[in-house]
Amino acid sequence: MNQVINAMKPIRRSKLRMFAGKRYFTWKRYWKWITARGILAKEQLTEALPYEAASHATPLMRKLRNVDMQLQYNKVTNLRLAVARLDGLVIHPGETFSYWRRIGKPTRRKGYLDGMVLHYGGFRSGTGGGLCQLSNLIYWMTLHTPLTVTERHRHSYDVFPDEQRTQPFGSGATCAYNYLDLQLRNDTQYTYQLKLYLDETHLHGEWRCDGQQLYNYEVYEEGHRISLEPWGGYIRRNAIRRRVLTHTGELADDEAVAENHALMMYSPLLRG
Repeated sequence: MNQVINAMKPIRRSKLRMFAGKRYFTWKRYWKWITARGILAKEQLTEALPYEAASHATPLMRKLRNVDMQLQYNKVTNLRLAVARLDGLVIHPGETFSYWRRIGKPTRRKGYLDGMVLHYGGFRSGTGGGLCQLSNLIYWMTLHTPLTVTERHRHSYDVFPDEQRTQPFGSGATCAYNYLDLQLRNDTQYTYQLKLYLDETHLHGEWRCDGQQLYNYEVYEEGHRISLEPWGGYIRRNAIRRRVLTHTGELADDEAVAENHALMMYSPLLRG
């Protein structure tokens, strides 16, 4: 544990090293895609499957300190483009879902605009910025289904205070094309379908299914704490778990989901 925390002490990296590192991991991912086995989910259906397995909605706009609101307006455009690639996607038994292989690279040619991108504890503008809101939504909903998460990346930095947070800290899934992906696999006997849409105020999502789920899922955090490290920074940590409940409310299982450690980029006494 101490080795993990000590490794989170900020290290200043040169622009050359960051450039080379990004290219290395990008091409490593391309090679992994070429050599990957398994069936990738590709089918999209307009008609919704009959049973709702999980649903959630997140606000499109959030006032953040020192962040230009235009980046959030642009984010809405980016989300609409990505949602069009994912809405109605069907994952049959044995198939896998890859966030980036389905959406593709967000480029200006495809209509993506500059949105907010988290970058080494701060933020900047970048083409396609804001798509983490969509990967966060899909991951959170997936935790309320029996679908298997095979790849998920947590944020290494806690950039903004908890104002308007409705989910436990560390319950999202960060993404960066293409090396930080969100991947799922359907190990059940049922077919699942991802339904997504935007209205004036929120991004909405559902996992739908061709059969009724046997269990309900309750996601919660455990062991949340903030510590001042010897090198002067604050580390925030917790564990995400979920209770598996029968339809009558009986506890069938209590599962560990993830552990989170993030370097705080604001004072822990600061209120949003």
